Amino acid sequence: MDDSLSDNRPLRILIADDSDSDRLILKTLLRRLDHEVADARNGQDAVDIFRESGADIVLLDALMPVMDGMEAAHQIKALAGERLVPLIFLTSLSDADALARCLEAGGDDFLTKPYNRIIIEAKINAFNRMRLMHQTLSQHRDLINDRNRHLLEEQEIAKRVFDNVAHTGCLDAPNIRYHASPMSIFNGDVLFACPRPAGGMQILVGDFTGHGLPAAIGAMPVAEIFYGMTSKGFSGSDVLREINQKLGRILPTGMFCCAALIQADFHLNQLQIWNGGLPDGVLLRTSGEQETITSRHLPLGVLAAARFDAGMEVVRTEPGDTLLMMTDGVMEAENRHGEMYGEERLKRSLNDTGNAGSPFEAVMAGIHVFTGKQPEQDDVTLLSLEMVEEAELAGVSERLPQSALEGPAEWHCVYEIQDRSLGQFSPLPLLLHICMEVPGLRRKSGEIYTLLSELYTNALEHGVLGLSSDWKATPDGFGRYYAERERRLQSVSGHFIRFSLTHTMTARGGQLAIVCEDSGSGFDYRDLSAVGDENGYSGRGLMLLRKLGHSLNFREYGTRAEIVYDWQFSEVAAREGSTNT
Repeated sequence: MDDSLSDNRPLRILIADDSDSDRLILKTLLRRLDHEVADARNGQDAVDIFRESGADIVLLDALMPVMDGMEAAHQIKALAGERLVPLIFLTSLSDADALARCLEAGGDDFLTKPYNRIIIEAKINAFNRMRLMHQTLSQHRDLINDRNRHLLEEQEIAKRVFDNVAHTGCLDAPNIRYHASPMSIFNGDVLFACPRPAGGMQILVGDFTGHGLPAAIGAMPVAEIFYGMTSKGFSGSDVLREINQKLGRILPTGMFCCAALIQADFHLNQLQIWNGGLPDGVLLRTSGEQETITSRHLPLGVLAAARFDAGMEVVRTEPGDTLLMMTDGVMEAENRHGEMYGEERLKRSLNDTGNAGSPFEAVMAGIHVFTGKQPEQDDVTLLSLEMVEEAELAGVSERLPQSALEGPAEWHCVYEIQDRSLGQFSPLPLLLHICMEVPGLRRKSGEIYTLLSELYTNALEHGVLGLSSDWKATPDGFGRYYAERERRLQSVSGHFIRFSLTHTMTARGGQLAIVCEDSGSGFDYRDLSAVGDENGYSGRGLMLLRKLGHSLNFREYGTRAEIVYDWQFSEVAAREGSTNT
């Protein structure tokens, strides 16, 4: 430990006085108190001695030749910097103005002539205690600053790792706009977006309790689950159930995640939305109408799996409709008077959309005008999703990071799902995951998923359940079709659907042969194959199968469907392949 922090060592005291007798008296008194003493005849000598050897306490005569005590005090304080060096003026002055000037010059106290040994000793000891306390506080401050700097450096490193795991996915899609402003290095809010293999995308907006690193830690597993399951074709409800169970297991009591999950199906012009604890969302239609997306669920990580409701609200849309979702940091943004932005101001901002250009810009402008330069009190996240034609999003999934792992190139597998599982479980994510083990197929996930989905739907609905596509000829029949589908799924028994997948490599890519068999009684696939109206409700699946693959064949009265999918290496896949090798 530095001996300067010990109150037992002799103090270094500097005396500056042009009176030889007064200096001698003070030197004698202080040395008898076991302190080290240096002396000067004027202010300039005192400054030079202090610059050369320093001092713990300085005793200055106010009136001296060459440089008076007041100017010397200014310079000594400047030389001392952040170190506390008490300055005690030696004076016989009694004028209040003169004494005040001594204090303004940097003096801390006075010693009046003639000197009293007891008073001198008491003041020296008092200022020494003050000096030691200041040194201790300064050292603790420096230690805290040093540790804080190291902590910030570690957080910066952790954030780089965090951002690579909890990446933004396809948030750069042309129909998405967002604002995310963390209160600290880490953000308690989460915002993820990922394309779905079946088309469209899923978006998760979340707000963990708290701020900074503790709140952001929960985002890591959420990101892994969200991106992993969405990219494999799992539905929004499946993703929600898995995230809720994971957070319920790992988060401490009292910590949870208010969240909204949006599943956007652009080819169906449909949104499916689950809102658990976030502020109400707003759907702005091109007609000018506004619809509220109410929070109907508890946050993620609160309820046990058996009590958790992952049901999503279905909303029909049109291209141009815009959905706004936000965390409570938007509603709770404060101005300098402590007032919150709130729901009414949000509505006024949205009503001003015509002047702002878009709903997103209108809300951001409204918040900025309302809060001014006030610092944010919470993490603020605002999302705008515009419904567009699916063709406008072509290539969005190509920008997502791909796995560098090499999978098997030549393989064959058989997967069979039976009985009650037909109504409770979708094998499509698992089958897609198997196919995605082939590096060249990873960027074909949408087309592969479509093939598997249409074959499975055909086998389940027409083969196992015996439903007729004729019902889907009209909108009313379409509703009846799916109501009957749900009813028959509840009692399915003694049935199976079996997939046989075979993959081989070719000179320019590969070939995936898919066979889908079911235990149904078959159906007249020749009539179904003749359907060719793209605007109708039935037959569109077979049209997709023929478009994506070739040699589509039905055998054994329609209970066996065979199709071959040929793919070629894309330029991106070729570059990745050369990099991996």
